[in-house]
Amino acid sequence: MELLKKQRDFFATGKTKEVSFRKKALKRLQKEIILKEDAICDAIYTDFKKPRFETLATETQFVLADIKHTLKKINYWAQPERVSSTLMNWPSSDYIYNEPYGTVLIIAPWNYPFQLAIAPIIGAISAGNTAIIKPSELTPNTSKIVAEIIKKVFGPEYVSVVEGGVEIAQQLLSEKWDYIFFTGSTRVGQIVYESAAKHLTPVTLELGGKNPCIVDETAAIEIAAKRIAWGKFLNAGQTCIATDYILVHNSVKEKLVDALKESITSFYGENVENSTDYARTVNKKHYSGLKEMLKGEEILFGGQYNDADNYLAPTLVNEPKMDGKLMEGEIFGPILPIISYGKEADIDRHIKNHGKPLATYVFSKRKSFQKNIINKYSFGGGAINDTVIQITNKNLPFGGVGGSGIGAYHGKTSFELFSHQKAIIKKGTWFDPPLRYPPYNLPMRFVKMVKNLF
Repeated sequence: MELLKKQRDFFATGKTKEVSFRKKALKRLQKEIILKEDAICDAIYTDFKKPRFETLATETQFVLADIKHTLKKINYWAQPERVSSTLMNWPSSDYIYNEPYGTVLIIAPWNYPFQLAIAPIIGAISAGNTAIIKPSELTPNTSKIVAEIIKKVFGPEYVSVVEGGVEIAQQLLSEKWDYIFFTGSTRVGQIVYESAAKHLTPVTLELGGKNPCIVDETAAIEIAAKRIAWGKFLNAGQTCIATDYILVHNSVKEKLVDALKESITSFYGENVENSTDYARTVNKKHYSGLKEMLKGEEILFGGQYNDADNYLAPTLVNEPKMDGKLMEGEIFGPILPIISYGKEADIDRHIKNHGKPLATYVFSKRKSFQKNIINKYSFGGGAINDTVIQITNKNLPFGGVGGSGIGAYHGKTSFELFSHQKAIIKKGTWFDPPLRYPPYNLPMRFVKMVKNLF
């Protein structure tokens, strides 16, 4: 692939290792995003009617905040980090050097088509890599403007966009990369991982999962309902860290359902389809799959749809069938199953049945209950008494575990993700004890004491 060769050659010049070069590149990107912000909003709206407010909050301004934070911190992050040395190596100074991997492939998804294409680029550039981005073909208007921005800001030998569908993705994955960053489904993530393994290429996989939201009998129900409904129906439910199902104590279930209905109506009005604050499902295939999930289920609220517009209303489902399609895998749409529990053992049974999720949420006033959930279950991240907000703090890593992903990014974690940590010891020459050299005349009991010098 000629483009990949150009990037390898450019990386070999060492230019991208200069911190000043990286900062100038990030500033150019920042400027172009600001200039194109209206066009980005229009493109995403054309792709799936995402509200302008949501695009600003979760796409453009999210990325601009990331660039600002990176520009502020990059000089510090790029410095060699001195660590404690050991008596065994005395006299020495020990350091960790952050070294770019080289050429990076970034495969972006369709649900946050701008943010999830550009945010990894910020990390890759700040760490000193070159990169090729493959945006999602399912959001063609956003893909086009991402390509325009990258072409305006960077030379193709530094950062470039390759547009196309599955065939293009397969072609890219057949090449040897120094790092691959993928965001998308678990199924495709497995394909990416398999392709990377052929070349022993390190990967980050940002996937998803069935994210539980647990509401116990002590929760502030009205606040819980607002925060759950907001996080779930943001982007029409097409958010990898959205609540996938609610586990609610049976004593407060009815109250929660009523509060959720009230919250949805207050957000979007009596006729959600006419709301300018509610997005659409991205395409016919995904939309049809969501409708199929609802067959045979008891709908408590919502369920209206319009095939002409891929519109599916915010929908609450009562006690879904455990062996039905709705609970098979990640929903990734505006359908919210509500399951009651009586004992905490019921929570355990449900959560363990769905692997390690990307996010878990708990609404409770009991600190012991909160602590128990955090310590007992393995998941990517989460929040207590809120949903989705963990992604907003650049000081927190974002990523999954097990089936929900490999690796984490955001802020400094992004810089470290796209950097190899190179260990270096700088040893003095003015003192050179003979104990480590043959012939080994030191008594064995002294050799066993060496562990105390490490």
